[in-house]
Amino acid sequence: MRVFTLIWFGQLISLIGSGLTRFALGVWVYQNTGSVTQFALISLFAMLPSILISPVVGVLVDRWNRRSCMILSDAGAGLSTLAIALLLFSGKLEVWHIYVAVAVSSIFSAFQWSAYAAATTMLVPKQHLGRANGMVQLAEAASRLLSPMLAGALVVTIQIQGVILIDCVSFLFSLVTLLLVRFPKPKTTPEDEVRQSWRLREFTYGWTYITARPGLLGLLIFFAVINFFIGVVSVLVTPLVLAFASATVLGTVLSIGGSGMLVGGLVMSAWGGPKKRILSVFGFTLSGGLSILLAGLMPSVPVFFAAAFIYYFGVSMINGCDQAIWQSKVAPAVQGRVFAVRSMLALASLPLGYLIAGPLVDQVFEPLLAVSGPLAGSIGRIIGVGPGHGIGLLFVVIGMLTMLATAGGYLYLPLRLLEEQLPDA
Repeated sequence: MRVFTLIWFGQLISLIGSGLTRFALGVWVYQNTGSVTQFALISLFAMLPSILISPVVGVLVDRWNRRSCMILSDAGAGLSTLAIALLLFSGKLEVWHIYVAVAVSSIFSAFQWSAYAAATTMLVPKQHLGRANGMVQLAEAASRLLSPMLAGALVVTIQIQGVILIDCVSFLFSLVTLLLVRFPKPKTTPEDEVRQSWRLREFTYGWTYITARPGLLGLLIFFAVINFFIGVVSVLVTPLVLAFASATVLGTVLSIGGSGMLVGGLVMSAWGGPKKRILSVFGFTLSGGLSILLAGLMPSVPVFFAAAFIYYFGVSMINGCDQAIWQSKVAPAVQGRVFAVRSMLALASLPLGYLIAGPLVDQVFEPLLAVSGPLAGSIGRIIGVGPGHGIGLLFVVIGMLTMLATAGGYLYLPLRLLEEQLPDA
């Protein structure tokens, strides 16, 4: 675990630095444009390129040295961040520059995620994969919790340019940790051998590998469905909380969510998760759906606090167990391609959730629970009527759908028995 821990620490510092830049650029765009749409486009450009390029990235990660892929990723993302800093210093920064830089960083992050996940399998003993993935979730939670607080203070003292330069230093630190270690090469079988030709089947191999294993396909579809629900909810958390509380409360809710994720990461890294990881995925997804339902059904500050902690605690446990399942069931030599397809398909539903959430609220759910809306005399008597209650109703629907999807996943035997029926790679 020592080599992995060193790499993990470098990635932790890099994640915190990236969180500082993400916060600072968001502030800059919103202050200079006053447009929520232009602000939201940052999230779209941060995710979409990574999803689209995943099949190519998977092939390259399996062909190249995975340490080299991570070095390339950190170097590329660091240079794009440095370009933004230089444009800021020269007073020539435009909003479209940020979109381009974020898109470039997104492409490099696709290499980073696939290579990091595949390298973990080679660096960490199988029995410690749960702990290792708990540490990864811990790093993500630390970034979510610390970056906004640090960035808020640093923007005032050293301005946005200084914050972005700190991010560049964090990339450099991550690069140094990668240069200090060596990764073992994955063992290949004739079946796993990567052919040195750019044939179509190299790009479809990950999909073929997954579809040949019903349990893995079921797991992929399950997360694609759940991620769609997450996309809808994540966009609407801010307007839901602000409809019933102040901006200060919103900040506290987000911090409590980060704390829940941090605690979940600590528990997962110390414990390693249960022996039957798929049951943990089902259980914590169910509790997440229940917390979403309660936040919509009883919108109040104490409920928001409890729901945020429970939900994000579960996120760490779910992601840690899910990642450990894939790492133990997929042959190391092909993990780049398989994980890339998994990432592309599982995350593709997130932008769809982002896009559909606004129209659903504005045109359907808020009018339904307006003071004189169609449901004011029925469901409105339970949830309430007026601004924000339509979002609450959508949360109730999403929470129920999440629990139904969990029940469906549990009833699908190849998924529930995935760990018993599919041998470890």
